[in-house]
Amino acid sequence: MRRLLQSLLLKLTGLGLLRITLFSDTYLRYVKPGLRPVLIASGVVLLLLGVVAAFSRTGNGGHAHDDHGGHGGDDGHEAHAHEGHGGHDGHDHSGTPKIAWLLVLPALSLLLFAPPALGAYTAARSGAKPVAVQKKGFEPLPATSPLPLTLTDFTKRVQQDRSRAIQGRTVRLTGFVTPDATGDGWYLTRIIFSCCAADSQTVKIHVYDSGSAEPPAANTWLAVTGTWHRAGTLGTTSAPAALDARLTTPIAQPINAFTDDLPITPG
Repeated sequence: MRRLLQSLLLKLTGLGLLRITLFSDTYLRYVKPGLRPVLIASGVVLLLLGVVAAFSRTGNGGHAHDDHGGHGGDDGHEAHAHEGHGGHDGHDHSGTPKIAWLLVLPALSLLLFAPPALGAYTAARSGAKPVAVQKKGFEPLPATSPLPLTLTDFTKRVQQDRSRAIQGRTVRLTGFVTPDATGDGWYLTRIIFSCCAADSQTVKIHVYDSGSAEPPAANTWLAVTGTWHRAGTLGTTSAPAALDARLTTPIAQPINAFTDDLPITPG
């Protein structure tokens, strides 16, 4: 039974990995795109190991008693006593504990129902990622209006650009909605993977939307057009990374959802 469980777990996990990498882009919920070949290779290896484990022989379980039988009378008597004890309690101590079968559930869920991606629940419980200091200065902003910016670039322009080039400019930011617990607006959010979901960090922009009585639903992906929300001193850390929204447009979740790049929409 133990070998059966091992084989089943290996095969289910391998098939689950192959399903989310070869037949869908579900793996992007958990890791960066560059790790796809590694996941495919891991799935193939696990599947092969599961097949090998299913057909391999049980090993040396039947030879231990033969070795004992080759010794003197005392050893033979001791072996006989062990056999008698085994017949008395009637239990196979080499079997698989029943609770171990619960390990099949997470492997099966990966195959049949992949866990959801990180979203507003995670973002609301994590602090915003500190924005790195721009050491080389800032290039002039293009004349495009509205100006597409990432949440990180917008934050840098607001808090570090002493030229205040962002003042009065209409920008277009993209992310998903995270509710503000105080009820004062909401957050436009991106979750960034350095490697995978375990090391994710969050970037948030506080959005003030006077044109809407109710905030958008959590996890809704939006393109938000607006201008910097005036508060503090622009170009310093006293200025909040905040936006006065003029237009909010629902969009499909981008392919590159777990980066803070300009969105790549599904084609």
